[in-house]
Amino acid sequence: MTSSIPRYAVIGNPVKHSRSPWIHARFAEQTGIALEYTRLEAPLDGFAQSVEHFIAQGGRGLNVTVPFKEQAYALAQDRLSARARQAQAVNTLIVRDDEIHGCNTDGVGLVADIAQSGFGLAGKRLLIIGAGGAAKGIIGPLLLAGCQAIHIINRTQSRAETLCAQFTDTAAPGQQLSAGGMSDAGTGWDAVINASASSLQGVPPELPAGCYAPGALAYDLMYSAQATPFLEQAARQGAAHCVDGLGMLVGQAAESFLLWHGVRPDVAPVLAELRQAIRQQG
Repeated sequence: MTSSIPRYAVIGNPVKHSRSPWIHARFAEQTGIALEYTRLEAPLDGFAQSVEHFIAQGGRGLNVTVPFKEQAYALAQDRLSARARQAQAVNTLIVRDDEIHGCNTDGVGLVADIAQSGFGLAGKRLLIIGAGGAAKGIIGPLLLAGCQAIHIINRTQSRAETLCAQFTDTAAPGQQLSAGGMSDAGTGWDAVINASASSLQGVPPELPAGCYAPGALAYDLMYSAQATPFLEQAARQGAAHCVDGLGMLVGQAAESFLLWHGVRPDVAPVLAELRQAIRQQG
């Protein structure tokens, strides 16, 4: 027997650390929408089956985290948003009329958080470190925000080049997209975004002196109670603004909430409460 309350979940492996249930519970309280939101850890070889079972039990939507964003893209391949098609990765599944639709809200959450920090992206030169799933979801919205140039670097240069080619048709006239290895970082960037796993590994990426232009932004997609290794390095190298990815996490969740319920929640109080809770735990 399925519950009459709409069911949602975050699906991944591992997923027990996810803060999504807490975030969506706060959004539900804020908007007065009744829902049930849980964590769903799928076997590495059983993503599609786990999604099908969840829907059969009354599931209406899923946030998708590592390592399943590409599998979610394949699952919803006939019903994808423009952002999901660009990214070739899905972080939000929506069930409508027994059909699975896919979207990617990561980049929208990032751009919104950067705007909230007071940094303008239009006309800026960006360096992106990493060419995996995290980078896939942000490049399209960053281009749409009007960045002048985006340079992608990765330990395996061919992956950066492949990702760059994926978005060539997305760039507007005058926008520059390029790629290289870690030794091709260059200098004088208006913003440097760390989309690699370096902060999880506890070691910052190797970046040259002069990487940051005056007034530059350093943004790490990861977050923690203390500054990440990347942000510590950025501060030493002269970045004027150092921001972690907690605001992006809450922002992309708000976009998912909008897709599911037709209401965009207020991110600011939820982010402030979550930030305080993380500091107390840390």
